Amino acid sequence: MSRPASRFQTQTPWTPLPYSPWHETLWQFLATASLVFGTWYIGWRWLGSINFDALWFSVPLLIAETGAFLGLVLFTINLWSAKSPVPGPLPASIRDCTDDPDMPDRPVTVDVFFATYSEDPELVRLGLRDAKAFTYPHPIDIQIHVLDDGKRPAMQAVAEEEGVNYLTRSDNVGFKAGNLRNAMASTSGDFILICDADMRPFPTFLEETLGYFRDPKVAWVQTPQWFYDVPPGVPLPAALERWLGGAGRVLGKGFERIFGPVQIGEDPFANDPQLFFDVILRRRNWANASFCCGAGSIHRREAVMEAALRQWSDQVTAAAGRNEAAARRLTGEEAIADSIRDTMRWQGALEEEFQPYKFHVSEDIYTSIVLHADRERGWKSVLHPKVQARMLSPNDLLSWTIQRFKYAGGTLDIMAHDNPLFRRGGLSLPQRLMYGSTFYSYLSPLWNVVFLFSPIVFLFSGVPPVSGYSLDFFIHIAPFLLLNELSQLVALWGNSNAKGRAWYLAMFPLNLQALWTVVRGKKISFPVTPKDRQVGSYPRLVKWQIAVVVLTLTGLIWGWSAFAAGREGYSLGAMIANTVWGISNALAMVPMIKAAFWQPDLVYEAAIVEGATS
Repeated sequence: MSRPASRFQTQTPWTPLPYSPWHETLWQFLATASLVFGTWYIGWRWLGSINFDALWFSVPLLIAETGAFLGLVLFTINLWSAKSPVPGPLPASIRDCTDDPDMPDRPVTVDVFFATYSEDPELVRLGLRDAKAFTYPHPIDIQIHVLDDGKRPAMQAVAEEEGVNYLTRSDNVGFKAGNLRNAMASTSGDFILICDADMRPFPTFLEETLGYFRDPKVAWVQTPQWFYDVPPGVPLPAALERWLGGAGRVLGKGFERIFGPVQIGEDPFANDPQLFFDVILRRRNWANASFCCGAGSIHRREAVMEAALRQWSDQVTAAAGRNEAAARRLTGEEAIADSIRDTMRWQGALEEEFQPYKFHVSEDIYTSIVLHADRERGWKSVLHPKVQARMLSPNDLLSWTIQRFKYAGGTLDIMAHDNPLFRRGGLSLPQRLMYGSTFYSYLSPLWNVVFLFSPIVFLFSGVPPVSGYSLDFFIHIAPFLLLNELSQLVALWGNSNAKGRAWYLAMFPLNLQALWTVVRGKKISFPVTPKDRQVGSYPRLVKWQIAVVVLTLTGLIWGWSAFAAGREGYSLGAMIANTVWGISNALAMVPMIKAAFWQPDLVYEAAIVEGATS
């Protein structure tokens, strides 16, 4: 079932969490206490809990716990402070956005790029119309461009009908990054607003973002990506009424009166990005490390071009040095004539690609790293917390998997082949920690696999991964787990982390595949994420998650039967700990398994209205 391009669900975006120094102080106290007790627990695990009779089991789990704890440390650093820059007054002219005294006093110019390849031209038309409705209190020159890598007459016709510029090219080198580079060569605006084909910017976009550029060091501003088509779910009373009639409605209302509102089928793919944008990325502002996420970002052209020129120059110089060394080895000469050296440098300049946007599946974060690493200019980035555009989400597990594989594979590819964390100069220490946190999070399947299968191993074998599930074990682990939950609750106040945590654990096969692809040196492909719902269900995409559930439930039956029979190793403490652990793991697999078989609800489909009338 496809989602018509001209229709969307009438929902409103979230309101950014307000900054509170008292709230932040409480979070920092709880987070610090959590890490102190976590260090105490990990130390005890290494020094006093190893099961030397089963090192094959005990040591991998201990390494996994240590790896996960290091990830928690990085995550805590990421969330440490919510302080963010405040935008200045809106610039009346470009002179307000620079410290160059010779800059002419003229209106700001903005190029709006809509990058498209195979999307429905009518979908792009909606975004073009929204961009033409931008408001701004001062004179401003806005040029809207369709960047069509599909070279489609229908797309060109839409651009002409809407009175916007149509740009294409003879090849698709560099994919989206190459498309953006081609457009930059044909335009000259002071700022560049990047829109995906499905993005529909709000009229206030420029009013909300251009004020940050009064600081001449601000290179780009990223706004949250909000998916307006995320299913809101069906109220529990309505869902039960459909199944049980009037009695079901009464039952549903009674349940909600006690436990609060419940929505059935709400956001089956965990697409709600509020947690990422309003908490995780926003809290990188203090370290000047909020990275670009592509669509919904506005860039200072000078910053993008200057950083690209600097990197291109460094690449040419490095290539010239390698060529000169090769020439000396070939000729046996100790020195190369200046004329030959200049020729080699010129040839190297012709061979090196000039890339304002890195030719990479993750061109957005890659370009962010390049700009942040330019210590000489000290470019800054900002995550503006208020939603300024609406977009379409992956609405089936196949589309979701394509998108998340690109995220994981692209980030891991940067880490493996052009890691900025250990270079001299470049990123500051806080920036290294922030980008390191991003890289490290995609290594999580290495320990998540151990966490998922450890209780299964115990339940079937009776072999504990610790020296014993004694009182000492619970004394060490309980304070850490309690404080960690409390600190996360305070840090994410207003956001539920339960669904995100479950998907983070359930994504282990996809992230392992991305990691294995990069380790083998395979190229991460550039498939376009489908904008229409793909028909059908996808059990093959969740076969490993189903296996975890089946093995865990079978293991629980086996384990408790062995406990009842008094078999050695199946103590009450061990059974309680591994039962809670195993059930938690199994429940974490359920949302993704359900998503594989999810079909749009008729109530949800009926709630879709014409976007043009909103």
